[in-house]
Amino acid sequence: MKSLQAVEMAIRTGSLKAAADALGITPAAVGQRIRALEDYLGTDLLLRGRSGLQPTPELERAMSDLRQAFSALERVTETLDFQRISEIQVVADPDWAELWLAPRLPAFREEHPNILFCINGAGDVPLRLGAPDVRVDYGDGRGEPLFSDILVPVTGLDNTRRIADWDPVLQMEGMPLLHLDVQRESPDHPGWVEWFKAFGHRESGPDRGVHYKHARIALEAVRQNVGFLVCGLSLVLSDLDAGSIVTPFPLAQHLRAPHPYRLTLRADAARRPQVQRFAAWLKAEADKTSQTLQSRVLSG
Repeated sequence: MKSLQAVEMAIRTGSLKAAADALGITPAAVGQRIRALEDYLGTDLLLRGRSGLQPTPELERAMSDLRQAFSALERVTETLDFQRISEIQVVADPDWAELWLAPRLPAFREEHPNILFCINGAGDVPLRLGAPDVRVDYGDGRGEPLFSDILVPVTGLDNTRRIADWDPVLQMEGMPLLHLDVQRESPDHPGWVEWFKAFGHRESGPDRGVHYKHARIALEAVRQNVGFLVCGLSLVLSDLDAGSIVTPFPLAQHLRAPHPYRLTLRADAARRPQVQRFAAWLKAEADKTSQTLQSRVLSG
């Protein structure tokens, strides 16, 4: 069933990444589910076209039934959803979910111990078919803005000593740089190239260094003094407060994220009191984060 769902969603959205976002799993997991079905059937199911993924002739003959089947299943899910009113299914930007939401969620759970979560396919309850109750994305798409991040360099404490006695003008020349894949792939995610262009400190190789798929993985390297990373300040507030990482430059030297994180609620889920409470809590926490970011920048 999960393999069929992955195939149908990949065709519906046109890419493995878009299917993964819709299902709350990774693109690799979507690919694995599709390959498992292809191995079982002994035939390829997807073709890459200019407009995205397309079904092979073998799959095309089944697509009408597949679309109708999952459309019916989604209607059944919505109809029976009243039986799972204590569950909230969340699909969110992976770094935001782990680095921003996860540290704050225990406080909400303490106030609402009977509400159960499935966040990006994992949690108290299993992932269910159909659209999530709550979606949080970064970008300029649909949804209510939560907060806009600011992007700053961070590193381990030992690395600040390395640049303290370095060239006072080009302090970052030759220093190890860490990057996120999205910073290389999308102008919506500024990184070192844009930061050095704005503030100087380095002339050569602003795009050189190790690339990481997720900020949470890159931050493990930062904590071990492996290098310097540009990332969202909202995602590292707890690390900064704990002293496990530091900002080597004044916070006035920051970039603004081009887009905010956005909140979208599934229409029928938005009528459930549990989802309403969670959404109200998210907005309140987002407001606190906005105020904290502004305060930190002003204080330096």
